[in-house]
Amino acid sequence: MTEQNTRLGILLMIATTFVFAVQDGISRHLADEYNVLMVVMIRYWFFGLFVIAIAARKAGGVRAAAATTQWPVQAFRGALLAIEICVMVLAFTLLGLVESHAVFTCYPLLIAALSGPVLGESVGWRRWAAIAVGFVGVLVILQPGLGVFAPAAIVPLIAALLFALYGLLTRYVARRDSSATSFFWTGVTGAIVMTAVGITHWEPMARPDWFWMGTLCLTGALGHYLLIRAYEVAEAASVQPFAFLQLPFAACIGILIFGETIRLNVAIGAGMIVTAGLFTLWRERVKAQRARGRLAG
Repeated sequence: MTEQNTRLGILLMIATTFVFAVQDGISRHLADEYNVLMVVMIRYWFFGLFVIAIAARKAGGVRAAAATTQWPVQAFRGALLAIEICVMVLAFTLLGLVESHAVFTCYPLLIAALSGPVLGESVGWRRWAAIAVGFVGVLVILQPGLGVFAPAAIVPLIAALLFALYGLLTRYVARRDSSATSFFWTGVTGAIVMTAVGITHWEPMARPDWFWMGTLCLTGALGHYLLIRAYEVAEAASVQPFAFLQLPFAACIGILIFGETIRLNVAIGAGMIVTAGLFTLWRERVKAQRARGRLAG
């Protein structure tokens, strides 16, 4: 097993969040010009080939990577992620990167809230309090009681819910399947689903935008590679908090490239969500350490 290297893992996670933020910026640019389904479909074609290539290089090849007794759940979670990406890219076109990511950042709180009913995990009062604070932050961003509420503001919240369900199902299948198997099903199922729904929405693409599409595919593969490496060299609990850096990276791209602004309520709400999310991750780490201590004792 790879030796744990927390510092390297943190650096890899920071690089991952930056690459994914760049990917989101390119996705917004392309989705402003072309159909969201087509953009995500082409992105998944490359991603599907990437996971097959990774699987082929490992022991047992593609057959071993695809082997699972939980294929309906694996296929469903792969489709769920593809749908979530479509919804989130749509949010970029409706709200921009800043506000979309500010709301989407609540997904760890949704995972914590749903881990009880979905996975049977216990959630203590401290984490429930953090979840409540985080959702107050979401309300601060959405401002449902002030003026005319924009329905588009719900779109990134739907994406966060879909991603939370995907995360919970990933935990569920991990009880019996390896990460390589889950990764394989994520890419291949997503590519199949997106081809089925996206091929009828094909549009001619200008030559310069094919460059951006190629860059989008490469950043997707690079981001997933960096993420895999981060979890290989360090414990997930050590690097996961740094995933929140995707919010400021995406915000910088939104402001500098797309001329977006950060409203005061968005900044306050995002701060509440990130603080609550970090506290939730810390409590999960403490709980896991106590569980390991009891087993060791």
